[in-house]
Amino acid sequence: MDSIYTIDCHYADFEKVACAYLLVENGRGTFVEVNTTHALPHLLGKLKEVGLKPEDVDYVIVTHVHLDHAGGSSALLRVCPNAILLAHPKTAKHLIHPSRLIESSTSVYGEEMFRKLYGTIDPVQESRIRVMADGESLEWGDRKFIFHYTRGHANHHFCIYESKSNSIFTGDSFGISYPGLELGKRFIFPTTTPTDFHYEEAVRSLDIIVNTGAKTAYLTHFDGLGDLKGQSIYLKQGLDLCKEAIEGAGAVSDPSLLTSYFESKVKDMIQTLADRQGADLTSKDWELLEIDVNLNAQGLLYSYRRNSAA
Repeated sequence: MDSIYTIDCHYADFEKVACAYLLVENGRGTFVEVNTTHALPHLLGKLKEVGLKPEDVDYVIVTHVHLDHAGGSSALLRVCPNAILLAHPKTAKHLIHPSRLIESSTSVYGEEMFRKLYGTIDPVQESRIRVMADGESLEWGDRKFIFHYTRGHANHHFCIYESKSNSIFTGDSFGISYPGLELGKRFIFPTTTPTDFHYEEAVRSLDIIVNTGAKTAYLTHFDGLGDLKGQSIYLKQGLDLCKEAIEGAGAVSDPSLLTSYFESKVKDMIQTLADRQGADLTSKDWELLEIDVNLNAQGLLYSYRRNSAA
């Protein structure tokens, strides 16, 4: 059976927060996203479940280099001897030479938390990586992958359109929608990462994704969603609220209050979108969303400072 399987990677010990995908085609496998080194048993477990061996994996594809998407690349390639990793050129550079990536992440999380979240990250051999250009396609069995550069969340991000299923793997460029919220009502909101968030490019990326004509978007956070055009309306509304927050930050008189200002604006954005989509958020849901609030706020703060320095 040729199928697309969702793999819960149990990121940071949460269920249904971050996933990878296994595509099966004529007895061969391709992974899209790998999460962290700690996710390796989940990836290999799904491979075994569908009757494949590590030697049957042809490709590993990561949408961008953030460690909840690509941190387990070297570990997975080590046990899948025939697999080639497909990546954006900037992602490939960091996976081949991960020292700066490790250093910057360790400075954010601290050594102990970094190891707990991501484990050990080794360099990926350059010979195991193939860089994919914007618009480039790759035939794999009866499937065709088409790679679309989608800046906005990160400048090293691409999405992967897959022809057979008429679907697109969106990484973080089509937002976040958790199915594990306490009351079971999914809603979607954008993610504005530290260091790279760019409003105009994020909006443009949504249009690129919708214009592929895909019927399903496979999000890394989390699983598949339909009605891409309708979902993109909510995502653009969220991005507009983020833009308004950045533009209003100049009124904050004390720079030390900027982080709390942006955190409150991110919470307002998430709550507004939840209300518009009919999702009631509980205190337990906000515990799950706490990491996103913090990271999104950092992204808005970065964008504000970048714009102020321009």
